[in-house]
Amino acid sequence: MGEFDRYQCNICNYIYDPEYGDPEAGAEALPGTSFSELPDYWVCPHCGAEKEDFENID
Repeated sequence: MGEFDRYQCNICNYIYDPEYGDPEAGAEALPGTSFSELPDYWVCPHCGAEKEDFENID
């Protein structure tokens, strides 16, 4: 697993891409934030799934 791997939600297929991050989630998910650096309470911005519902796709 690389630092800038993308992860896909197993529920809604949203893809978390570290290049873009999830800025609407706050400072913990700004562009350049790897999936592993996201806080445990981060959830999918589309369906609310937890991090454990994501799978590495790179």
